[in-house]
Amino acid sequence: MTDRYAVIGNPIEQSKSPLIHSTFAQVTGQDIDYGKLLGPLGEFAATVDAFRASGGRGMNVTAPFKLDAFAYATHLAPSAQMAGAVNAMKFEGDQVFAENFDGVGLVRDLVHNLQCPLQGRRVLILGAGGATRGALLPLLAEHPSELVIVNRTVAKAQELAALAHQHQTGQVPVQGLGYADLQGQMFDVVLNASSSSLTAELPPLPASVFAPGCLAYDLTYGKGLTPFLKLAQQAGVIRLADGVGMLAEQAAEAFVWWRGIRPDTAAVIQKLTVPLV
Repeated sequence: MTDRYAVIGNPIEQSKSPLIHSTFAQVTGQDIDYGKLLGPLGEFAATVDAFRASGGRGMNVTAPFKLDAFAYATHLAPSAQMAGAVNAMKFEGDQVFAENFDGVGLVRDLVHNLQCPLQGRRVLILGAGGATRGALLPLLAEHPSELVIVNRTVAKAQELAALAHQHQTGQVPVQGLGYADLQGQMFDVVLNASSSSLTAELPPLPASVFAPGCLAYDLTYGKGLTPFLKLAQQAGVIRLADGVGMLAEQAAEAFVWWRGIRPDTAAVIQKLTVPLV
């Protein structure tokens, strides 16, 4: 019998998840049906209940339901607890297991796909929202020499730095700063996890933060050369990337969690890549 999975969100038409998981199923020989579910606002639990009752085995969760899924779950993985949000669920009887694979997907894209080891590197991450929060532990597990979180509201960055210190297993220095504090500092990896690229805005980032040989990475995908990536390019950065690999890798983490087999992501990344021009 074909196992059913879906992605839930509102809006949902733009989701690439069905394309990604159908491709994964094809290359791994898994018999699954993967669809899109438009969740009416305020009716997340009822929509998921109905999907489970019809035989649904698991779900991906996108905006605006990641907090609803956090509340709905019966078992939250440490990744979901740390992020304060859920992007994948697995149903086993009355149990709802929940994960957040965004952070591990980001790190896998950086380290494996882009061949950018983080060990001993100075890493800067822009923004202090859910994306940054979910990425902290996977980033720290790679043992960078330092991790700096920068945000317009400095207190939020400092709050995440304290959280990282509290939960990390190693001793990586983590700082929360404001953009003005970055003058005179340089980083080997600069990650834009702020919402600026969604609105085509430029974060107030000094161009001097990009060290020679730096990788500039925008977690937003499919937007071409965002203002952040353009700033990096104008500063002489050659290595530019958007979040398409992160999207594919977090999906692969969910797939292996559900099905027990890891799909190769190269074909999906190639299909979804928009040139950075």
